[in-house]
Amino acid sequence: MTLALKSWMANEGPKHFIMMVWVGVNVFLFWRTFMLYYSGAQYYYLHKMLGLGLCISRASASVLNLNCSLVLLPMCRSVLTLLRASQRVTSRQVRRLLDKSKMFHMTCGITICVFSVIHVSAHLMNMVNFSVRYSEDFPELNVAQYKGQDPRILILSTVPGVTGVLLVIVLCLMFTASSYSIRFSSYEIFWYTHNLFIVFYLILMLHVVGGALKYQLNVESHPPGCVHTNLSSHSLTNHRAAGEKDSRSVCLEEACFQTHFPQTWLWVSAPLCLYCAERLYRYIRSTAEPVTIINVVSHPCDVLEVRMLKSGFKPRPGQYILLNCPSVSSFENHPFTLTVCPTGKNATFGIHLRVLGDWTSRFSQLLLKQSNSSEILPMMQQRRYPTVHVDGPFGSPSEEVFNYEVSLCVAGGIGVTPFACVLQALFEDWRQYKLKRLYFVWVCRDLQSFYWFADLLCGLHERLWHNNRPDYLNVQLYLSDSQGLQDIGEERYRFLSSRLRIGRPKWKLLFQEIGRANQHKRVGVFCCGPKGISKALHTLCNSNPHSGTAFEYNKESFS
Repeated sequence: MTLALKSWMANEGPKHFIMMVWVGVNVFLFWRTFMLYYSGAQYYYLHKMLGLGLCISRASASVLNLNCSLVLLPMCRSVLTLLRASQRVTSRQVRRLLDKSKMFHMTCGITICVFSVIHVSAHLMNMVNFSVRYSEDFPELNVAQYKGQDPRILILSTVPGVTGVLLVIVLCLMFTASSYSIRFSSYEIFWYTHNLFIVFYLILMLHVVGGALKYQLNVESHPPGCVHTNLSSHSLTNHRAAGEKDSRSVCLEEACFQTHFPQTWLWVSAPLCLYCAERLYRYIRSTAEPVTIINVVSHPCDVLEVRMLKSGFKPRPGQYILLNCPSVSSFENHPFTLTVCPTGKNATFGIHLRVLGDWTSRFSQLLLKQSNSSEILPMMQQRRYPTVHVDGPFGSPSEEVFNYEVSLCVAGGIGVTPFACVLQALFEDWRQYKLKRLYFVWVCRDLQSFYWFADLLCGLHERLWHNNRPDYLNVQLYLSDSQGLQDIGEERYRFLSSRLRIGRPKWKLLFQEIGRANQHKRVGVFCCGPKGISKALHTLCNSNPHSGTAFEYNKESFS
């Protein structure tokens, strides 16, 4: 039971820690600001006019300021990669928190949307109250020009109102285009609408300029509720005419009000400057050194292998890059895991991309238009490929494969790419790593997909066999669709033929087998594939199917 709890904490702890802390911070900030405006003496007259709408609008605004300031930080990829590579960040729990950067970004985004609804609703109440409760005693507090003015005119005639409407429109576009269905069907829509964040922040800075809400300056000389001697208040006249006794104290100074000092820029400026500086640095880094495409290889199932060369480019196995091709789109950057890293013998690096979608289709046409074969020509006869820019490398959970003595890598289809670079690194020199045993499971629908890295798998197996370590690598290939099944007939791929199985893996049996062979050890579980596989592995890691082994789950996710 204790080991099961440790496994659950190792896998779910960082996520739940982030969620609990973030919920607590937002609730505390909302409640603190709410009570400040509800009971603060300087807001007495404004609260009397607007009621709870004032408290809710200001409390939600403070939460929005916090989330708008932090939503950009998880997207500072270079900063996260630097923290991951830092020698001081040695704790796995700290690295797991860095792995959750995308989740934190999404959490901040959802929080912004939820509290924007609350903020807008509260301000709609405020506009109605500004119109209905027009104050003749304190004209400085009024936003309406006269009592009963149409609230819609109030919204469209003030800077906070107009900018607020624009912010809602931009936020709706960004939020709806972030849904999984749109990202999957049309990544370009997601990309361009998400970059409206620049417009969003510019409007946000203008949103607080209007100064619709004001607070009282002279609370000590004019306590809330007192009556100035020269005040010709209609409410006071009515009280006296009715013969009612006014118990309010009389003061000698009128209430003075001042517009709130804009605070949004204090929250947003530092993270926004950091993000802009990081993006500028990445742009300079990606364009400063030219990238040369060495060769392009067409693989089965619409997969292309692109080998490139860039001076000073030193990635680590498991990292990924952002690829930009101006001939396709000057603004779009697409993430691809490195399948080959530069070594002392070979300075080239490579990616495997599946032709799926508009961008990859146009990019593949540009690559293959220049070539009808896959041989590598001498440098003087190199074909002219399109210009590309490479941004990165960036860290990912797959880098942690080498930090375990035993690792299980599970890939689904093209999701094998993060682990291809790991296999390539082991092929170069497997002795330099802490890793002592690697379980590699690859599930594909098409038999031809296994040819993408067939040479690499067979070569690594043969090298380990000659070094008397045949148990170092355990390969299991699963063909989920047996229709039109054929054997991997080539003699040089006999090893893969012996590892090929029909159907889907029995995950629980696999975990039990790994647990029995690795008693009292931590096993790193890494997955890059469909949600069904990821969910099954995640559940098994949490439930700990083998009591003597701790399974720690890591999922590949591009930030």
